[in-house]
Amino acid sequence: MPSPSLLSGAVDVLSAFDADHTEWRLSDLSRQLGVPTSTLHEQLLALCETGLLARVGRGRYRLGWRLLKLSSALYGSLPWYGPAHAAMERVARAGHALAFLCVLDAGSGRVLCIARSVQGRGGPPVAGELDFELPAHASASGKLLLALAGRPLPPGAAALTPHTVTVAAAWEAEAAGIRAQGAARTQDEWATGTSGLAVPVRGPGGTVLAALGVSVPTARLRRDTLLRLLRDEADAVSWDLGWRPAVPGTH
Repeated sequence: MPSPSLLSGAVDVLSAFDADHTEWRLSDLSRQLGVPTSTLHEQLLALCETGLLARVGRGRYRLGWRLLKLSSALYGSLPWYGPAHAAMERVARAGHALAFLCVLDAGSGRVLCIARSVQGRGGPPVAGELDFELPAHASASGKLLLALAGRPLPPGAAALTPHTVTVAAAWEAEAAGIRAQGAARTQDEWATGTSGLAVPVRGPGGTVLAALGVSVPTARLRRDTLLRLLRDEADAVSWDLGWRPAVPGTH
């Protein structure tokens, strides 16, 4: 069985690949990870043997096809992913916004962006265009997922801007409001000039499956049409998945 250090090294290597780094040279990746080239070369060869990486030239590597198989298996195990992904793309086009699908990793409490769409996005750049992990306490999707799961403010929550919530009492009050409204909003909390909205995608019984959110320039945050668009799309997907909203006065 591989040792924890070997597994950690493999995760670090695979995590270095993203939309901006689809290929790495051995020397560049060594500097990026702070790992000696001899050690890294052995890791890369082992990952190539498993199909998780592929060698595409002298000293150059990219992600391997096996990851596509694994991702297909993952998405195939999530019947809600396809409809939610389509809703996310409609939000991006209609709202001219960067749209997200995010989930809460129950074990670690991390908020992970599993899909995003920039179709039709207008305006200046906003936070979240490339991030895989979102700040749980400073992003709309993160706040929504934490609040609906009844989680406290993450330990060591850092102030990313002067507006970031870092006090437990303030978070509890805000979380109660998020649960009451079924939506989360941030304003200049992740990055100055970036704000966001998020609503839940639910399954049968009201189980929260994901957050459907947008990241927009702060000047656009007050447009209620974006929140209505998010609610309409998320509720339509949730309804098709078997969610039925509670009727006031019934039990």
